[in-house]
Amino acid sequence: MTATNTFNFQVEGDNDAALFTLKIHRGEGMCLLAMNWKKDKPTKDFVGFAIEYKEPGGTKFYALSNRLGFPNIDGSADPNKLSTFRSPIQKFRWVHFPFHPDIPGDFIYRVTPVFMDLKDKLSYGEPQTANIQLMSETYPDELNVCFTRGFVASQSFVDQFQADGHTVSELIPLKANLGLDFKPTHPDAKRAYEWMGFEARADILDVLDKAIADKKAEVRVIAYDLNIPDIVDRLEKIGKRLKVIIDVSADHKKTGSAENAAADRLKASAGEQNVKRQKMGALQHNKTIIVNSPDTKLVVCGSTNFSWRAFFVQSNNAIIMEGENAIKPFLTAFDNYWKINDDSVPAFGNTASAKWNDLGLASVNAKVAFSPHVPANALYQSIADDIGTAGISSVLYSLAFLYESPGAIKDTIKKITRDKNIFVYGIADKEVGGIDLQTPDGNLAPVYPSALVKADTPEPFKSEPTGGSGTRMHHKFIVIDFNKPSARVYIGSYNFSSPADTSNGENLLLIKDRRIATSYMIEALSIFDHYEFRLVQANAKKARKVLSLKKPPAKEGIVAWWEEDYKVARKIHDRELFS
Repeated sequence: MTATNTFNFQVEGDNDAALFTLKIHRGEGMCLLAMNWKKDKPTKDFVGFAIEYKEPGGTKFYALSNRLGFPNIDGSADPNKLSTFRSPIQKFRWVHFPFHPDIPGDFIYRVTPVFMDLKDKLSYGEPQTANIQLMSETYPDELNVCFTRGFVASQSFVDQFQADGHTVSELIPLKANLGLDFKPTHPDAKRAYEWMGFEARADILDVLDKAIADKKAEVRVIAYDLNIPDIVDRLEKIGKRLKVIIDVSADHKKTGSAENAAADRLKASAGEQNVKRQKMGALQHNKTIIVNSPDTKLVVCGSTNFSWRAFFVQSNNAIIMEGENAIKPFLTAFDNYWKINDDSVPAFGNTASAKWNDLGLASVNAKVAFSPHVPANALYQSIADDIGTAGISSVLYSLAFLYESPGAIKDTIKKITRDKNIFVYGIADKEVGGIDLQTPDGNLAPVYPSALVKADTPEPFKSEPTGGSGTRMHHKFIVIDFNKPSARVYIGSYNFSSPADTSNGENLLLIKDRRIATSYMIEALSIFDHYEFRLVQANAKKARKVLSLKKPPAKEGIVAWWEEDYKVARKIHDRELFS
């Protein structure tokens, strides 16, 4: 039997004969499959799940592969990726990135339990099947959430783009100030950029392409980093229909910076009067594009800078909204920033832009506020209060620069992380003093990219690139109660710090919507699991262990792979929450 509620963002398998349940959550270019045993717990011979899927209009199922396999007789690992029918997934949830997520129609997923006897013979149980649509836009013609891939440091990148000695340095410049002159030498650069930039790059560039094509469109841009030809070349083509504010803080104002070069180029194409440099109290940190014409009304915001690293190395997100109501607060904020000549915080903080403004979307409860704020309309403490609200069930976050952001939000995250009744998964770009980010097995260990990106990989994995120095996880989002009617997400360029609230030029959205909360939940899990597995790899390398799947217990005292999922409180919570 197959579930048919395909237009929902969450679907379930309905095969009563299957021993387990299946729930699929729609993400952005990805989906989360969550499984749970129906009664009691699995038998000892259960060794994982085989997962396969069929694309809309397809005629056959394709099995997912697993890099981990069962150990050979001598204990060595098979270096080949194998079908999950031979190397099953030993997890109760899995994030899948289909090859062609934009195909309209039903994706059909089929999940099968795999068993192994004591002679290593595999057998298969009754499967669960469910259909789901992974359409490109979150809310068509209204709002779309999109992400960069963020997995340069991954086995997938190695497999696809590091063959025959090719390296990341052939794809991205080593220094930001070289960005506008950099020419890729990698033979597969076009496909690499599409893979690395994922939906965010494609959709941001599509907005600019629409602005170029619509000769009546006026374009307003605020840029923090601006060092990539993909963006600057397009802005030049817009000509005098463009007004742009470019940050002038720190490295951006130094002689030879890409931002200075971009400003000079845009002064030539748009006119000097249409290019403004600004830093507000400390940074002009917005990353926004607004397109306004009778036929085209679009706005881009989020964490994605207009830079090489933002598109191709970092984990980032962008929100693209459409319509008169959606662009109006952003146009007003742009005008309020533009009027300020002395980077005055009070001059902006006392405008209506610094207060919550409804985005007027038909399907989504969303509002936006711009920084810097003054004390009367500051938001920092209210966000901390919301995170710490009594009765919340889950908080998932991905917060760049949390390590250097003391204050109420960080203190609240510390508090809820210790609360056994709240499911908290989070990741920061560097170690955060006082916050022990919990791995899925319930152990306390820091999980952050900067510590793990250089970790050696054990067999059967290959060495992975670092992607250069600097921030790799650049998201700024917090998801609260993704699975409840009260689901909400805080998102934007806002770094959840006091400077972001009262000093920098920023945008912050509060979106109350379960579909969007689910998209960010899946992104949070994807990143967390990626770096948590790198921690597993690093520990295996130190212990000189070969990573492999676990066979069924051959004698008393040996536990099955799934035992912790039924004994460790945190893993029990994990298994039950998503399924």
